[in-house]
Amino acid sequence: QLHLAESGGGLVQPGGSLRLSCAASGFTFSDYAIGWFRQAPGKGREGVSCTSSSGGSTNYADSAKGRFTISRDNVKNTVWLQMNSLKPEDTAVYYCAAKKSIGVTLSPYDYDYWGQGTQVTVSS
Repeated sequence: QLHLAESGGGLVQPGGSLRLSCAASGFTFSDYAIGWFRQAPGKGREGVSCTSSSGGSTNYADSAKGRFTISRDNVKNTVWLQMNSLKPEDTAVYYCAAKKSIGVTLSPYDYDYWGQGTQVTVSS
Protein backbone atom coordinates (compact mmCIF):
# COMPACT_ATOMS: atom_id res chain seq x y z
CA GLN A 1 0.00 0.00 0.00
CA LEU A 2 1.35 3.40 -0.99
CA HIS A 3 2.40 5.45 2.00
CA LEU A 4 3.91 8.92 2.37
CA ALA A 5 5.14 10.22 5.70
CA GLU A 6 6.25 13.79 6.32
CA SER A 7 8.56 14.84 9.13
CA GLY A 8 10.78 17.73 10.12
CA GLY A 9 8.21 20.38 10.92
CA GLY A 10 8.32 22.50 14.03
CA LEU A 11 8.53 25.98 15.48
CA VAL A 12 11.20 28.27 14.06
CA GLN A 13 11.92 31.97 14.32
CA PRO A 14 11.62 34.26 11.30
CA GLY A 15 14.75 33.99 9.20
CA GLY A 16 15.39 30.44 10.35
CA SER A 17 15.52 27.18 8.43
CA LEU A 18 13.82 23.81 8.45
CA ARG A 19 14.29 20.68 6.39
CA LEU A 20 11.18 18.64 5.72
CA SER A 21 11.36 15.00 4.72
CA CYS A 22 8.88 12.85 2.86
CA ALA A 23 9.54 9.13 3.18
CA ALA A 24 7.75 6.87 0.74
CA SER A 25 6.93 3.17 0.80
CA GLY A 26 4.71 0.65 -0.92
CA PHE A 27 5.25 1.74 -4.51
CA THR A 28 7.94 2.23 -7.12
CA PHE A 29 9.12 5.61 -5.93
CA SER A 30 11.17 6.40 -9.03
CA ASP A 31 8.01 6.25 -11.17
CA TYR A 32 6.36 9.16 -9.36
CA ALA A 33 6.74 12.90 -9.29
CA ILE A 34 6.56 14.29 -5.77
CA GLY A 35 5.18 17.64 -4.73
CA TRP A 36 5.16 19.68 -1.56
CA PHE A 37 2.02 21.59 -0.68
CA ARG A 38 0.90 23.66 2.25
CA GLN A 39 -2.34 24.75 3.81
CA ALA A 40 -2.68 27.59 6.26
CA PRO A 41 -5.74 27.95 8.50
CA GLY A 42 -8.71 29.20 6.52
CA LYS A 43 -6.91 28.93 3.19
CA GLY A 44 -6.81 26.46 0.35
CA ARG A 45 -4.01 24.02 -0.30
CA GLU A 46 -1.29 25.56 -2.43
CA GLY A 47 1.63 24.07 -4.28
CA VAL A 48 5.09 24.94 -3.00
CA SER A 49 7.47 22.84 -5.05
CA CYS A 50 7.68 19.62 -6.99
CA THR A 51 10.26 17.32 -8.52
CA SER A 52 9.97 14.97 -11.45
CA SER A 53 10.32 11.23 -10.99
CA SER A 54 14.01 11.35 -11.84
CA GLY A 55 14.70 14.59 -10.00
CA GLY A 56 15.87 16.17 -13.23
CA SER A 57 13.09 18.76 -13.32
CA THR A 58 11.78 20.91 -10.51
CA ASN A 59 9.23 23.66 -10.11
CA TYR A 60 8.68 26.27 -7.42
CA ALA A 61 5.91 28.62 -6.48
CA ASP A 62 6.93 32.26 -6.61
CA SER A 63 6.73 32.39 -2.83
CA ALA A 64 9.34 29.62 -2.59
CA LYS A 65 11.80 30.66 -5.26
CA GLY A 66 15.20 31.55 -3.90
CA ARG A 67 14.37 30.30 -0.40
CA PHE A 68 13.27 26.66 -0.75
CA THR A 69 15.05 23.77 -2.43
CA ILE A 70 13.53 20.42 -3.28
CA SER A 71 15.62 17.29 -3.72
CA ARG A 72 15.09 13.55 -3.85
CA ASP A 73 16.97 10.31 -3.49
CA ASN A 74 15.40 7.41 -5.37
CA VAL A 75 17.51 4.90 -3.46
CA LYS A 76 16.35 6.17 -0.07
CA ASN A 77 12.78 6.74 -1.37
CA THR A 78 12.83 10.19 0.17
CA VAL A 79 12.16 13.75 -0.91
CA TRP A 80 13.35 16.75 1.07
CA LEU A 81 12.29 20.37 1.15
CA GLN A 82 14.98 22.66 2.51
CA MET A 83 13.37 25.88 3.65
CA ASN A 84 15.54 28.91 4.42
CA SER A 85 14.77 32.51 5.34
CA LEU A 86 11.42 31.46 6.71
CA LYS A 87 8.70 34.04 7.16
CA PRO A 88 5.58 34.06 9.35
CA GLU A 89 3.49 33.68 6.20
CA ASP A 90 5.14 30.30 5.63
CA THR A 91 3.23 28.98 8.64
CA ALA A 92 1.06 26.09 7.50
CA VAL A 93 0.65 22.34 7.47
CA TYR A 94 2.99 20.98 4.82
CA TYR A 95 2.07 17.90 2.82
CA CYS A 96 3.91 15.79 0.31
CA ALA A 97 2.04 14.12 -2.50
CA ALA A 98 2.76 11.74 -5.36
CA LYS A 99 1.58 11.50 -8.94
CA LYS A 100 2.52 9.18 -11.76
CA SER A 101 1.58 11.53 -14.59
CA ILE A 102 4.24 13.48 -16.43
CA GLY A 103 4.96 17.07 -15.53
CA VAL A 104 6.13 19.10 -12.57
CA THR A 105 2.82 20.72 -11.77
CA LEU A 106 1.87 22.57 -8.61
CA SER A 107 -1.86 21.92 -8.76
CA PRO A 108 -3.01 19.69 -5.90
CA TYR A 109 -5.68 18.26 -8.21
CA ASP A 110 -2.99 16.54 -10.26
CA TYR A 111 -1.76 14.46 -7.32
CA ASP A 112 -3.14 11.08 -6.36
CA TYR A 113 -1.60 10.17 -3.02
CA TRP A 114 -1.04 12.31 0.05
CA GLY A 115 0.73 12.17 3.36
CA GLN A 116 -0.77 13.29 6.66
CA GLY A 117 1.19 16.53 6.88
CA THR A 118 3.63 18.19 9.25
CA GLN A 119 3.10 21.52 10.98
CA VAL A 120 5.49 24.39 10.33
CA THR A 121 5.15 27.47 12.52
CA VAL A 122 7.28 30.55 11.96
CA SER A 123 7.01 32.89 14.88
CA SER A 124 9.14 34.89 17.26
